[in-house]
Amino acid sequence: MKVVIFSGAGMSAESGIQTFRDSDGLWENYRIEEVATPEAWSADPDMVTEFYNMRRKAIIDANPNRAHELIATLEDLTEVHVITQNIDDLHERSGSQNVLHLHGNIRYAKSSGPNQEKEYYRIDGWKLTENDKCPEGYRLRPHVVWFGESVPAYNEAVPILSEADILIVIGTSLQVYPAAGLIHYAERASHKFVIDPKAASLGISDDFRIISKGAESGMEDVLKEIKKVLI
Repeated sequence: MKVVIFSGAGMSAESGIQTFRDSDGLWENYRIEEVATPEAWSADPDMVTEFYNMRRKAIIDANPNRAHELIATLEDLTEVHVITQNIDDLHERSGSQNVLHLHGNIRYAKSSGPNQEKEYYRIDGWKLTENDKCPEGYRLRPHVVWFGESVPAYNEAVPILSEADILIVIGTSLQVYPAAGLIHYAERASHKFVIDPKAASLGISDDFRIISKGAESGMEDVLKEIKKVLI
């Protein structure tokens, strides 16, 4: 059986990582338009680079939480694929092997020139500088999908979801498109769960079992249920 995890910001929030919807922290002094759009990069690449340096440092300092760890343990039982909207690497650091980042991975950079998706460059530590450039001489930018940009990994996610036997949606508001629409491809899945404290208000279809809890406690509940199917 194939288990697919579809995770969002609420997954990492329990590791202390804040999102753009938070009213405090890194995003407090910035507007999205200033740091998370192609236009922001064109206007002030130094500020955008520094902002993501701060985010990268915060992510490196964070640790995977219990929910990340429980997902990783599922690989002892069956095939597991993680599709995440998060740009952190906490799924990988908890031990998950098959992780697809829809919105990029902040631990990497890519060229700011043409053919940006041709190659990703691992950042050594937390700091990217104006002197870091691709072989063609273009300045490196964070490997993050900004508002207004396409989602290169979208087409890769579709077949993964379409082959899911069990789908677990965890910690996402399902408000960020086109990524949020991906769950509709999991028509084959016979067991579907959504874990979020506000799950009941997400307007999700009634073929999902709603778990109105945080990522850690909700994942513990779901793991007990799917073990009945897998074992």
